[in-house]
Amino acid sequence: MRYLFKAMQRALLAAGCAALISVPASAGEYKGPNLKGQTVTIAGPWLTGDKDSYDAVNAYFEKATGAKVDYAGSDSFEQQIVIDIKAGSPPNLAAFPQPGLAANMAAIGGLVPLGRDVENWVRKNYAAGSSWVDLGTYADKSGKDQFYGFFFNVNVKSLVWYVPENFEAGGYEIPKTMEELIALSDKIVKDGGTPWCIGLGSGDATGWPATDWVEDMMLRTQPPDVYDGWVANTVKFNDPRVINAIETFGKFAKNNDYVEGGTRAVGATDFRDSPKGMFTVPPKCYMHRQASFIPAFFPKGVEVGIDADFFYFPSYSTKNLGNPVLGGGTLIAITKDSNATREYMKYLQHPKSHEIWMASKGFLTPHKGVNLNAYSSGILRKQGEILQNATTFRFDGSDLMPGAIGAGSFWSQMVFYVSGASAQKVADNIQNSWDSIK
Repeated sequence: MRYLFKAMQRALLAAGCAALISVPASAGEYKGPNLKGQTVTIAGPWLTGDKDSYDAVNAYFEKATGAKVDYAGSDSFEQQIVIDIKAGSPPNLAAFPQPGLAANMAAIGGLVPLGRDVENWVRKNYAAGSSWVDLGTYADKSGKDQFYGFFFNVNVKSLVWYVPENFEAGGYEIPKTMEELIALSDKIVKDGGTPWCIGLGSGDATGWPATDWVEDMMLRTQPPDVYDGWVANTVKFNDPRVINAIETFGKFAKNNDYVEGGTRAVGATDFRDSPKGMFTVPPKCYMHRQASFIPAFFPKGVEVGIDADFFYFPSYSTKNLGNPVLGGGTLIAITKDSNATREYMKYLQHPKSHEIWMASKGFLTPHKGVNLNAYSSGILRKQGEILQNATTFRFDGSDLMPGAIGAGSFWSQMVFYVSGASAQKVADNIQNSWDSIK
């Protein structure tokens, strides 16, 4: 019987999670200077539950220093911060959900450099620290690179979801390398199953799930500087290295034996529906590559950690590129300097500021000094461990590209690709569209 003994498992998991949450953090207490009478103003995108969690982070700083923290969250943050900076009336700090906007503000003199000491701290104390320094470094008004962005709260996309019960029944083990993942896919086919469910449908945004696949493949086949050049188009979209990444994605998506419904179904299947095949009896597919949000579209009653789980989308053992992770995150930058603002940035370096939010939900950190047991669930801890093991972290590439590319031709041409076009053809088309906006 499917999901037999699940109630017992859930009870045990709940007990385990309760124990997990009760474990005290090892960071100790943050003790700041007396800042009574000073205020730190912060603008950002965090609303509802995220705002409540961030308010708890700020409340601890207030109690430790006597300063007041005034945070204003807005769903129009990206527009308002530009207006405020250009008007000369910005808050002390701004939480940018993407590096691109922060880079634009740095270029007009709207950000204050964090300084070499903070840069070196991030490099030393964040997993894949050089990646976070790179992602927070932008050209200033004179064109000189400066470190501006301190990442606080990130997410992970390089995940493969599966049903443990299906793996156990098939005798399948979690692959540790890309070579093992391909071998597992072949074994599932040999056993009469279908390894992957892939869907690119998303209304007007159809095609975007394929961009995540290609981005992950770029990080697993090329060094980070090639990925960075590709995102900036100094490495052209029709460069052989990019075409190879597209074709590597195609080895999964354009293999009729690998994909539920065959290749023809990939472009037509809605991404929200595509993982459901893992939960049928017998399973229509065994694996689904997608970011941490996808459980929201699992069938009702499916519990992550029991009925479904995930593993790291592995790298090639033969390419010596470490453990790259694709994701996103929010960076905090100084937009108006003050003594209290600088102390607040020191507070963000303390593990306690991270562990407070870790104890709720919706937060991941690459900070190597945090107690991983501070995470509110085993699922978040597992994602946190993936971050801790990362040797390279890169932002979603399509989000950093011009909108006409990252949310335009890249999406549409990936659908064209799975429909039968060659990687060369779609890469040429995307590069032509990029050239047209220069």
